[in-house]
Amino acid sequence: FFATASGQSDTSFRLLKTIKGDIVSFTVDNLDNIYILNSRNQIKKFNLNGDSVAVYNDIRKFGTATLIDASNPLKVLLYYKDFATIVALDRLLNVRNTIDLRKQNILQAKAIGLSYDNKIWVYDELENKLKKIDEEGKLMQETPDFRLLLGQSPVFQKIFDENKYVYLYD
Repeated sequence: FFATASGQSDTSFRLLKTIKGDIVSFTVDNLDNIYILNSRNQIKKFNLNGDSVAVYNDIRKFGTATLIDASNPLKVLLYYKDFATIVALDRLLNVRNTIDLRKQNILQAKAIGLSYDNKIWVYDELENKLKKIDEEGKLMQETPDFRLLLGQSPVFQKIFDENKYVYLYD
């Protein structure tokens, strides 16, 4: 990808490195590590200098990854929407655990996100509720139905947990 910036003259934006390749999606953690998902469903982690430091290759088990949450660089979440499965990875992209949301009666999880306490937020589209689960997938908290709260059925795509607030992106 290539980025240009124009605006304030006192800023110091500059191109550090260009990463070329088969890139379907990417995200960046708060330590400036870059996580790239390619069309073969492989995830590569690059450090600030652009050097490859880890690879996740377990690509045939759960289908296509639909979301990478790297808000905590020590616990990276991959979400496979077609199989309603969350895979938690460590900092070297080794599997820590796997959560099958269908076993927890969450059948249509639209979005997931890591919470401040290393639990997982899940938006259950079937029930229109935001749910908080632990590492085993057990339900800890849930909101009332969003259709009752908002008067409509939102379509949340992403969940952020920052500064004591949970943000849902529609």
